[in-house]
Amino acid sequence: MDGSTRVAELPASHGARWIAESFRMFRAYPIQWMGLTAGWISITFALLIIPFLGGVLANFLQPAFFASFAIAGYRQSAGERVVMGDLFGGFRRHMRSQVNLGAVLLLSEIAIFAIMAAMGLPLAGEGDGFTMADYVESLQGKEWILAFGFLLTVLVKGALWFAPPLIAFHGMPTMHAIRWSLYAALANLGAMMVYGATLLALFFVGAIPWGAGLVVVLPLMAISSFVSYREVFEARPA
Repeated sequence: MDGSTRVAELPASHGARWIAESFRMFRAYPIQWMGLTAGWISITFALLIIPFLGGVLANFLQPAFFASFAIAGYRQSAGERVVMGDLFGGFRRHMRSQVNLGAVLLLSEIAIFAIMAAMGLPLAGEGDGFTMADYVESLQGKEWILAFGFLLTVLVKGALWFAPPLIAFHGMPTMHAIRWSLYAALANLGAMMVYGATLLALFFVGAIPWGAGLVVVLPLMAISSFVSYREVFEARPA
């Protein structure tokens, strides 16, 4: 691995600190961060309604969006204003590597779904009369497969969490960024677990009042892509 890159090994409590610091940054520019995440969600859903290719393209672009969030966070930490144009900052830095990372994520999701199907996850039923209620009924006794698939997805996302900013800030090739991201996630497993559990709890609470709380939780997740990267890869020597 690159000898110029350093990974800080942080206590588990830093996972919660990433959320707290993200909230502090959010309070400085709440409207702008809500606008960035609203733009991200709107573009993603607009692509998803395009048959077949839209879903593929949406997956390919996700790392670039998270690189954009990290760049916006960096600009804010440097005293610059957050603006809507920051939504595409990651598209101007090593876009090919970001798209390749999106392809890796998509292939991982397909592999996870194939594993779930092999374990007995019911697929879409046959005939026009098959309803969502019928599908939910067919899932009875197989909820553990959904839980297992969710766990695998969390593990993959966590392992690749640092890859978009590593590509954007260090110009790493895709596989190089993946290796460093995996190493950093394992070196900070406690912090990653606390961060993930805290973020999941916030998503649950934010979704209760008709999803209104997600207008805050989504920006916190976006900002934390920079905060976590900074603490792990840009930590100042003691």
